[in-house]
Amino acid sequence: MTTLAQLRKTALSYPETVEQATDSGSVVFTVGEKPFASMGKDKLVELRLPASDVEDVLAAHPSAEALGRGGVRVPIGDINGQQLNHWVRLAWLSQAPEGLAARVAAGGSARPGEVGDLPKGIGGPATRALVGGGITSLRQVADLSDAELLAMHGVGPKAVRILREALGRR
Repeated sequence: MTTLAQLRKTALSYPETVEQATDSGSVVFTVGEKPFASMGKDKLVELRLPASDVEDVLAAHPSAEALGRGGVRVPIGDINGQQLNHWVRLAWLSQAPEGLAARVAAGGSARPGEVGDLPKGIGGPATRALVGGGITSLRQVADLSDAELLAMHGVGPKAVRILREALGRR
């Protein structure tokens, strides 16, 4: 079952995301001061999405409902983790400042071994996560803690180990 913890991890894996708690108990995730995802005590996830993506969510989730201000609301229990990750990404991309969104979108096509001096062995998901976060070299990786790397959606313990080994060989 998908939880607030997964929503939080996914949302915070995108650069410049800020988490805020409201007086009503909702958790709101923003980028550039624009909300892109939230969840209230009612366990309904709200995502700010373009109209075409709203239609896709509504088609995939019968319990979802369109929001008048451009977005969708869906019970978190009705959406699996992979779907949540996908929709949160699209919501973030639709609300992020243009240059930042372009950088993260470019990370989606990054291939292992073809970006700076990042080792091929970290795999596709980690490569895309790093590039999406603006990290294209081991020098930049060296400035991050293991916890910061692991907080990026797609970077797991194996990728961190390979990155640290590559840094140790330098």
